Amino acid sequence: MKKNKIIFMIATGFLSVLMLMSAGMYFFNYDEVSGIFDQLGYPTYIIYPLGVLKVLGLVAIWTRLSTTLVYFAYAGFLYDFMLAFSAHVAIGDGQQGGAVVAIVLWLISFTFYKKVYA
Repeated sequence: MKKNKIIFMIATGFLSVLMLMSAGMYFFNYDEVSGIFDQLGYPTYIIYPLGVLKVLGLVAIWTRLSTTLVYFAYAGFLYDFMLAFSAHVAIGDGQQGGAVVAIVLWLISFTFYKKVYA
């Protein structure tokens, strides 16, 4: 049990760093992110709400106040990663590596969340 919790904490910690860096880019480098969103074909009006939701998703996962919110947070993160991966593949810019790393971290975090807390 203890080993599973350590794996969960490490994977979720790395996932949190990734998501906080992403949200930070959304808030502090809006012009650069806006250009990337335009290139990927996504509307720029979702940048700030997506940044807020990333932070709120991390709060839901770490506090575990509601199992339903935790599952919604994990689902939202997975959709975000899959859309990022598919958008980068579709335009062929070769930048899908970050999304692959995020999906692997998500998979480890979610699997061990279920083993430890569910």
